[in-house]
Amino acid sequence: MSSIRLPATGALIAFEAAARHLSFRLAADELHLTPSAISQQIRVLEQQVGVSLFARVRQRVLLTSAGERYLLEVRRILQDLREVTYQTLASGDKEQLNLAVVPTFAVKWLIPRLPDFVARHPDVHLNIVSRNAPFDFAREAFDAAIHYGEAIWPGARLAFLMAEEMTPVCSRTLRESLDIRMPADLLRAPLLQQFTRPSAWSDWFAHQGIESAHAFEGPRFDSFNMILEAVRAGMGAALLPRFMVEEEGGQIVRISEACLPSTRGYHLVWPEARGEIAAVRKLSAWLQLQTAVQMVD
Repeated sequence: MSSIRLPATGALIAFEAAARHLSFRLAADELHLTPSAISQQIRVLEQQVGVSLFARVRQRVLLTSAGERYLLEVRRILQDLREVTYQTLASGDKEQLNLAVVPTFAVKWLIPRLPDFVARHPDVHLNIVSRNAPFDFAREAFDAAIHYGEAIWPGARLAFLMAEEMTPVCSRTLRESLDIRMPADLLRAPLLQQFTRPSAWSDWFAHQGIESAHAFEGPRFDSFNMILEAVRAGMGAALLPRFMVEEEGGQIVRISEACLPSTRGYHLVWPEARGEIAAVRKLSAWLQLQTAVQMVD
């Protein structure tokens, strides 16, 4: 079986620059080459892929439809190459661990505890990216993810970390102005809503045995961090994960110790093929220790 000769990186870089400028001359200026060198690399690249990538019209060059499709993938490949190069430069000889994390969990729970992980495992270099929704490990180069939801992720293994306990909070100023002392008093407050948990207030009131015709009303936000700022601003009461408000000062107060039970939770997820990576095992053991300590506290 004959193998396909892959294009050289220099040819891909020349193609991307020429496509971006729609000019071989400007691409040559950017890459410190001659226009004829750019033209030669493009010609070789077109021979390798078997299609014309540019249409030459008088003194101009335009991308063909095949060139436009090819450009999208070339840009993705070059960006991936840049990123992995930067990561290698940053990590040196350390083990790399590329981790995707739910944004709120990362900011309010994980990052404040990360110095302990770094101290315990100085040989691991962390790269952390926020992700709200599940993704395909086969298409994104993550070693693991911290995910909120059901314990389901096809093609991956999961370790349960903690349940999400939603607790009602408001600003101290709002509590005093509306005289909010008991769960039923929240019926007098504007209710801040979260897009991904539209029934949270209705479920919480039902769990407390309180009837409410307005549980779905109120301004909606797409992140807990935005809702937390809205609470600070006195816009209303909110149901927030308990770990978000544990370290808050006196500005934000909990109205009730009663939390909304949930069948969902936070999980560490990793592809089955990455389970034997030492850095993944270290992170998993450390997270299990941290969540166990939190449950004891």
